[in-house]
Amino acid sequence: MRHWHPRHTLYTYRRVKKTGRINVSPPLVLTAGFAILSLIGMGLLLLPFSTHQGVSALAALFSAVSAVTITGLTTVDIGTTYTPVGQAILIGLVQIGGLGFVTLSVTAALALGKRISLQHQALAQEAFNQTSVSTVRQIAYAIIKITFVIEIVGIAVFTLWWWQNTPFLQALGQGIFHGISAFNNAGMSISTTQIIDYAGDPVIILGTTILIILGGIGFSVIHDVRQKRSWRRLMPYTRIVILGTLALNIIGFCLIWLMERNNPATFAQLSMGDQALAAWLQTITTRTAGFNSVAISELNDSTTVLMMLFMFIGGGSLSLASGIKIGTFIVLVAAARAYIFQHAQPTLLNRAISEDTVQKSLALLLITSLLTFFATLLMTLFESAPFISILFEVVSAISTTGLSRDLTPTLSPASQILVILLMFVGRLGPLALIYSLSAKRRGHIRYPETTFQVG
Repeated sequence: MRHWHPRHTLYTYRRVKKTGRINVSPPLVLTAGFAILSLIGMGLLLLPFSTHQGVSALAALFSAVSAVTITGLTTVDIGTTYTPVGQAILIGLVQIGGLGFVTLSVTAALALGKRISLQHQALAQEAFNQTSVSTVRQIAYAIIKITFVIEIVGIAVFTLWWWQNTPFLQALGQGIFHGISAFNNAGMSISTTQIIDYAGDPVIILGTTILIILGGIGFSVIHDVRQKRSWRRLMPYTRIVILGTLALNIIGFCLIWLMERNNPATFAQLSMGDQALAAWLQTITTRTAGFNSVAISELNDSTTVLMMLFMFIGGGSLSLASGIKIGTFIVLVAAARAYIFQHAQPTLLNRAISEDTVQKSLALLLITSLLTFFATLLMTLFESAPFISILFEVVSAISTTGLSRDLTPTLSPASQILVILLMFVGRLGPLALIYSLSAKRRGHIRYPETTFQVG
């Protein structure tokens, strides 16, 4: 361990004074940045003009962290608790938390590549699935363009659609809030009933799911598709994520519709077309978006378990979704297949997967699973709710999905603090893990191998 010495402090001071740069790890920068943003958001939400009757500091902090981490869980009703100013603050936090998270990730990787070492250049290239730092820089600029173009189109569609039945300014406010929330996979809504009232509205349902998919598939995938515009020319990662997304969405759609079609509290009272729309939305929204077209607490247990699996998997890397990420899930499936069928190494689309990638995926799966387990254990001590509701709440928080079986508003202060930490870790943890695992230290000592019995 390196002990403190006055010379170290003096050297650091002189280097900062000379270069104007502080050598701080990207995970620490991101953590501090989002913590400060959450505290600022809490302070703004506590101001008199942000709420109709005032909220507690814990409720304001919960809402701010939920917005910054683009989760969507809230202990109060957004539409009735917060004024238009408060709602604007929330959606602003969602925009900064969504776009800011991605752009800060790119900036951190570029800073590592430019100022530190070739090892960190490789890290930046690997993080965004590129082969050159200049290409990563192009993605950084493309992210801003892609975000605002997609959001403007979504806002325009929702505003024009709602304008038919509501005043223009009200329709515009709803369109802005819903469009930004959907693309950023935040799941926040100013409607008390979420979008249950629009369960049979194809424009709202399909528009919302398109924004969720575009926000959750990954900016590197969108950038690659925009550049190549040919399936054969796409990178293997892009093709894998697209195929995996299609497969999960289709499987989820069919299973949720099949399991809920006779449930009188959810799908049974809907027409065939409305059932299809509701099943489609509930499938897409489990990819860490958080909207619901039916009462989540009324879903069958089988559907709830399936949704937890989808929330745990999440969306694409470098996206506005969380979870362990679909790429991680596919790598683990490929590794398991290679072991079962005694292949020399795991492969995808005739490309070998490195041992390092498999190890990262296993580490991410283990860490996320352990966090879920211990958080569930703690919440069962704090709450007397049904176990499936508690587990659903924990998975929803750590995957930053934002769905709840009506448990969030009734959580005790201890559970609220736990959920706040889960939302924070769920949003920042995977990136921090990638950096920590990628920054290898080569040692000169090699130990003899031994055999351990597993399985």
